[in-house]
Amino acid sequence: MTGDLPGTAVSTSHLRSFLQLCREDYATHGRDATLPGFRAVVVHRFGNWRLTVEPRILRAPLTLLYRFLYRWVRNRYGIELPHCAVVGRRVCVEHQGGIVVHGSAVIGDDSTIRQGVTIGNRHLHEPHKAPVIGRRVNIGAGAVILGGIVIGDDVAVGANAVVLDDVPAGCTVVGPKAIIRQPPPTT
Repeated sequence: MTGDLPGTAVSTSHLRSFLQLCREDYATHGRDATLPGFRAVVVHRFGNWRLTVEPRILRAPLTLLYRFLYRWVRNRYGIELPHCAVVGRRVCVEHQGGIVVHGSAVIGDDSTIRQGVTIGNRHLHEPHKAPVIGRRVNIGAGAVILGGIVIGDDVAVGANAVVLDDVPAGCTVVGPKAIIRQPPPTT
């Protein structure tokens, strides 16, 4: 079941690429396979690799396994990282708990995500508009990045920051964005 010929079950080049990414992720996570962040990223990468398996009938058991592992990581560690999100090389998920990444999000190489981070869409009527995170972005605990925005390379997103607009490369963004738009109703 190996080879690069059409109709073969597993392309060796895809398998090699998958294993290389896993080795990089292992090194990025301090060579500790027990870390929840490492496990979440590997399950994400497995979810993408399984789509390269042909014919589709051989892919079906891998899809079942992926779905089980995805739910296990989400429910046990609180890291929701679907296979359809684009995750660059050597992305580090530092801590577990409350991490949600939209399926249309893009996360660049060498970025770091901490606990409580949400990377998602902003409006229900625009369900596929999700952030594009650049390379080497450091996302602090509790940060919320919403909408079809672009976060440039080498950006630091502070803890509990709410980011709703594009951020140029090399900047630091901090602070909540909540603003009261109207006074509360009087009784």
